Amino acid sequence: MKNFRYTLFTLLVFAFLGCTREEVEDLPRARFSRNPEIFTDTFIGLGSDFYFPYAGAKPDVFSVDNRVAYKGISSIRIDVPNADDPGGNFAGAIFRIDGAGRDLQDFNALTFYAKASQAATIAEIGFGQDFLGDTYRAYMTNVDFTTQWKKFIIPIPDPSKLLEERGVFQFAAGGIGPVGQEVGYTFWIDELRFEKLGKVAQPLPRIFNGENPTTSSFNGVTIPVTGTNVVFNVDGLDVSVNAAPAYFNFRSSNPSVATVNNLGQISVLSAGTTTVTGTVGGGSNPMNALGSLTVNSAGQFNSAPTPPARNPANVVSIFSDAYQNVQVDNFNGFFQFQTTQGGAINIAGENILSYTQLNFVSINMFQSPDVNASAMTHLHLDVNVREALNPGDFLRVVIINNNGPNETSGSVNLVSYKPLVRDNWVSYDIPISDFAGLGVPNDVDLIFFVSDGTISNIYVDNVYFYR
Repeated sequence: MKNFRYTLFTLLVFAFLGCTREEVEDLPRARFSRNPEIFTDTFIGLGSDFYFPYAGAKPDVFSVDNRVAYKGISSIRIDVPNADDPGGNFAGAIFRIDGAGRDLQDFNALTFYAKASQAATIAEIGFGQDFLGDTYRAYMTNVDFTTQWKKFIIPIPDPSKLLEERGVFQFAAGGIGPVGQEVGYTFWIDELRFEKLGKVAQPLPRIFNGENPTTSSFNGVTIPVTGTNVVFNVDGLDVSVNAAPAYFNFRSSNPSVATVNNLGQISVLSAGTTTVTGTVGGGSNPMNALGSLTVNSAGQFNSAPTPPARNPANVVSIFSDAYQNVQVDNFNGFFQFQTTQGGAINIAGENILSYTQLNFVSINMFQSPDVNASAMTHLHLDVNVREALNPGDFLRVVIINNNGPNETSGSVNLVSYKPLVRDNWVSYDIPISDFAGLGVPNDVDLIFFVSDGTISNIYVDNVYFYR
């Protein structure tokens, strides 16, 4: 009888626990704090360690001003520095909750009152930046402050995403005046909170800034979704909010070619074509975003030939994964009248130079220690033309030494050595002596590629001098 009672008790306990677990699993998910207040006369629930300046910003620009307020007795004060301030030439920081974040699903905007000591344009102001991934960052640019208090409204791109947001405010501002001579000023923020406003309406989401570009790619390449923003109607005016890709839901029309994750990273998987589109909002009626990206993948990337293993003492490398490269300022100088876009990129683990809309482009080494190739005998480079070639198409290489009053230069036309081939790498080894007029290349400052628009789309790799 005793064993029977024990067994019955045990069965009842397990039955009770089983029912309880099912009931617990059916309960709605617990929500984090839904307090919308960030700052009234003091900071609300942010904790003791909430202020994080940007790298390079002056760190001590923030304070609480007990003499100036829109309402109550105090406000947030930001003192934007002069351009020549040794502590930093701009003001910029985030306010991040020290602890659990806020559940902001019930609100549709961050609002605040602001004024400045003089009319000023704030470069960025918003929320969602937390230095922990900035997953749901949203901000406005070029926001005009005046000397009178005014209410500002920054709509939330999709409140349903903000279940535990710690980044509740961000700003970035520089001084006023000519570049390099900007003068500082002060601005104040008050009554900083999240709100639910009826005047925020008609959201229009966009990806790729509402355009529909096409790009060529290869297996293993990751392409970011860019130009993500949402335009709202606020009190009859269009307000554009830059929105992190995570606010959007993305779709690839051909997932076997490329997939898209929730952070807007497009992963190219195989040869073919796909179109990436986006929506904002869940449920049965998501909003389609204007814009798309069509990806044409050629499949496996055809790498440039691997250079021979040369003694490093016999190489002065400008751009190659095979050798130690010299210091280069940039791989696209963006000179006046040039149309060329692009520069150094990585394709499936391969570092290459990619140029589009080519008329001319330069590799710049003005700020480098002297690039001395005087003991070298040849220039090597690999070129891959990414378009159809026509009679008369050419690609000229120009070397400029000691740019300035004592400048010398020389050029060669690659097609006089070997014909260029579409979608194939062609290797060139050109005697430096063929660069007529160059003289001794003891201080190479510039290497130009010039097509005059006859060829507009090329890859370049393994640019180095050797002997």
